[in-house]
Amino acid sequence: MLKALRFFGWPLLAGVLIAMLIIQRFPQLVGLPSLDVNLQQAPQTTTVVQGPVTYADAVVIAAPAVVNLYTTKVINKPAHPLFEDPQFRRYFGDNGPKQRRMESSLGSGVIMSPEGYILTNNHVTSGADQIVVALRDGRETLARVVGSDPETDLAVLKIDLKNLPAITLGRSDGLRVGDVALAIGNPFGVGQTVTMGIISATGRNQLGLNSYEDFIQTDAAINPGNSGGALVDANGNLTGINTAIFSKSGGSQGIGFAIPVKLAMEVMKSIIEHGQVIRGWLGIEVQPLTKELAESFGLTGRPGIVVAGIFRDGPAQKAGLQLGDVILSINGEPAGDGRKSMNQVARIKPTEKVAIQVMRNGKEIKLSAEIGLRPPPAPVKEEE
Repeated sequence: MLKALRFFGWPLLAGVLIAMLIIQRFPQLVGLPSLDVNLQQAPQTTTVVQGPVTYADAVVIAAPAVVNLYTTKVINKPAHPLFEDPQFRRYFGDNGPKQRRMESSLGSGVIMSPEGYILTNNHVTSGADQIVVALRDGRETLARVVGSDPETDLAVLKIDLKNLPAITLGRSDGLRVGDVALAIGNPFGVGQTVTMGIISATGRNQLGLNSYEDFIQTDAAINPGNSGGALVDANGNLTGINTAIFSKSGGSQGIGFAIPVKLAMEVMKSIIEHGQVIRGWLGIEVQPLTKELAESFGLTGRPGIVVAGIFRDGPAQKAGLQLGDVILSINGEPAGDGRKSMNQVARIKPTEKVAIQVMRNGKEIKLSAEIGLRPPPAPVKEEE
């Protein structure tokens, strides 16, 4: 028996080991389920969609349409500090000798069409005697101002060159917080520069920067010289015109503002067609309906704005509006926010009629007003 085990032992053991290897490697040969099938049927891990590792293609598309602006203006200053003394000017007037000097500033702009129309900020070109436009391809030329709109801080320039690279337009009303944003401009005059960030917020207003505010907020670095430059999306499409920063140091602190391209295009088209922006006007000043005022008017829980001022012979006065009236709605839209309601009026074409529902002395009154043309803001007088 022992001899038989010694004779058959090693071959038997080797056969068992070989059979185990075959079963492990090819279980389907003996009717067992395949390990590969089990792996394929196992739950898959969640895949995370990642953004591109580079935005170079977007820059290639957008950057050629962003230009550098160099503006100069002549400033007349007294030849000696003595001539600035109030007592001296009281007796001798402003007839003292003047010293002329050139003042230069930097900015950016965006070529909006092959015909040479450029959008930039009004504060970049305001008062400039000469505007030099430098393209990315090395060409330079002088620009003329087609028109400006201080109330949105936009200006339209025109240059006459061939083969101009116009930027492609995106949709500012489709932006979401978290979308990638690229700011292209000429910060500090160092040359064209691209910075990246995200859309931090949309619809920013009541910042005290412009009369009409609907800003895109971004943390893409915007610095002096970036004003009038392009804010583009990850595909290189224009979404806004960079206009301002919130800063205590003068440099970027991660809070920049851009004018949405939708608003910028409306302003540009109106300036090109009419030489100015056509806005509707009622000729009133309004203030919020506070809780205390609402209780005194018996309007607790209802939206409204209070008429705090009326321009003489303006549309509102002709329609019968009076000081202290509470405007409840304009053309059926509740008037709960003064800025929003005045922007609503601004979008209405002059000569059109609007229905105004007001509360006066506890009674609701319906009035009809013919919208007028909003007069341009008074120019800011610069010191000589």
